[in-house]
Amino acid sequence: MKTFDLQRPATVEEAAGLLPSDRADRSAVLLAGGQDLLGELKDDLVAPERVVSLSGVPGLDALTWRDDGSLAIGALVTLADLEEEPRVRAELAVLAEAAGQVGSPQIRAAGTVGGNLNQRPRCWYYRDPDSVCLKKGGTHCFAQLGLNKYNAIFGGGPTYIVHPSDLAPALVALGATVELVGPSGARTMPLERYYLLPEQDGITRETVRLPGEVMTQVVVPAQEAGLRSTYLKFRERSSYDWALSAVAAGIRTEGGVVTSARLVLGGVAPTPWRCPSTEALLVGRPLDADTIRDAARDAVRGAQPLSQNGYKVPLTQGLVTRALSALA
Repeated sequence: MKTFDLQRPATVEEAAGLLPSDRADRSAVLLAGGQDLLGELKDDLVAPERVVSLSGVPGLDALTWRDDGSLAIGALVTLADLEEEPRVRAELAVLAEAAGQVGSPQIRAAGTVGGNLNQRPRCWYYRDPDSVCLKKGGTHCFAQLGLNKYNAIFGGGPTYIVHPSDLAPALVALGATVELVGPSGARTMPLERYYLLPEQDGITRETVRLPGEVMTQVVVPAQEAGLRSTYLKFRERSSYDWALSAVAAGIRTEGGVVTSARLVLGGVAPTPWRCPSTEALLVGRPLDADTIRDAARDAVRGAQPLSQNGYKVPLTQGLVTRALSALA
């Protein structure tokens, strides 16, 4: 690991000013909880001259319920604090369950919301310092024809990473927005639009965050009464592992009929993968066995598995079935 200067700015604006203005310049990087950055430093994937810690910026660790019923989550709120907040557990079960399935208790105590949403891919070609893959400026995505057991079945090409965040699918299912502060001021956008597919200029980056921008908070809007939600994740190990597939689901019913639905997949695409056709299929129908069967089939329609990850199709279909059954 290369030595670096550690900077602790006192404001978001000061932090933004310490970051490079050129996307290709990796001389300075942001530090939130450090769980992902430490791995990149140890694997020589980044070698910054300066690490900009956000720990000294007041307010970024605040978890605030607003008068309108929305929830503002600071970028430095820990996963443990999010998981354990009583009102989150009662009203936003999908979010509490997603936070509770990240890594281990030790990781959740240190890892932050901002860090989880912005972590880099786990593809072993990307993480291998000796593999100059397409995401690191090479000419080929080695996973396309190589070892691709963990790679994408939706939205792939020309790279086939999967987005590793557990929180992102849950927050997209809740319609969350994200706030960014940078040299040009602050901007807010739906979290769903924050992430880039590889074909959307997302080959070497995963988000629309501009050089010098800092994620400051995520806002979950007030939810309509009657929301039932859940997050299911399948992984090879029972703890401390990333999703092979995951499902974030939110359902409202009235008179036994679904009135609104949100369904977002994780671990199967370069972004949180929303299923709008499945959501439309659910609305207006009772959440019975026939509807759940049809929805599970629809959720995996269009999947394009690679040579070693075809198992993700029935796995995802099964998770959608389980999630919707739990909400019925």
